[in-house]
Amino acid sequence: MTKPQLTIYLAAPRGFCAGVDRAIKIVEMAIEKWGAPVYVRHEIVHNKFVVDSLRDKGAVFVEELDECPDDRPVIFSAHGVPKSVPAAAAKREMIYVDATCPLVSKVHIEAERHYDNGLQMIMIGHAGHPETLGTMGQLPDGEVLLVETVEDVAQVDVRDPSKLAFVTQTTLSVDDTTDIVAALRERFPAIVGPHKEDICYATTNRQEAVKAIAPDCDALLVVGAPNSSNSKRLVEVAAKNGCNYAQLVQRATDIDWRALEGISSLGITAGASAPEVLVNEVIDAFRDRFDATVELVETAQENVEFKVPRVLRVPA
Repeated sequence: MTKPQLTIYLAAPRGFCAGVDRAIKIVEMAIEKWGAPVYVRHEIVHNKFVVDSLRDKGAVFVEELDECPDDRPVIFSAHGVPKSVPAAAAKREMIYVDATCPLVSKVHIEAERHYDNGLQMIMIGHAGHPETLGTMGQLPDGEVLLVETVEDVAQVDVRDPSKLAFVTQTTLSVDDTTDIVAALRERFPAIVGPHKEDICYATTNRQEAVKAIAPDCDALLVVGAPNSSNSKRLVEVAAKNGCNYAQLVQRATDIDWRALEGISSLGITAGASAPEVLVNEVIDAFRDRFDATVELVETAQENVEFKVPRVLRVPA
């Protein structure tokens, strides 16, 4: 039987960013240096395939530091941790390695600088997300106020409207954040923003790539985890930019084939913590069912690389 024709628009950039790549290397190098097990506080990145692969190599994933023994190394995830976590590890004389993405660390430094200048912080982010908890945990309680929506801006209760600054979670929707920032500036004209955009280059680039292909797609799939903020934002961006069916899938087995009956064009991208092997798996699944042609749509090139911590580097 003849397979139906399908054009697949493959977004680029997609998948792993420099911060995720660095975090995974840190876990692998820690296992190589100290042997298994190596403990990791929270998922190193939000992707089940990646976490399971590292677990097979000897990583043990826990949610809190008190689940870790004193005599084994512990790694803090790419999302960042409150200041209290490394302080507790140091008090227990544990070996610990911070795999926080350098772009998240930049936000932490910004927040501390504003605090030192006497400013109260407003953070644009998602309640309960590890990155939000980590950033808010850089400062004393009450010094960082969280807003998630434009509506939240109208309700936030600040200490002094003339002494405010804001930071953002690095994985938010660029367009949604722009609206929230505008609302903040309207209500608090003196509010101080970051010197450079907090939303990371990878988040922005992946959203721009989706915007480029979404209007031409009958459906668009984002390969990523349901607890991945940047992956969920890609689904929202696709829906807002002309694609009637946009869904998140962890891998090919999650594809809803009934919902895709009759399509002739498909967009595929991947969140920043999704490995390329899962993208290829999804493409192969469509090739099994369709006469598929893949067209790469590249909107930016990335050549960012972050160094691993000195404690894990091999001397030259």
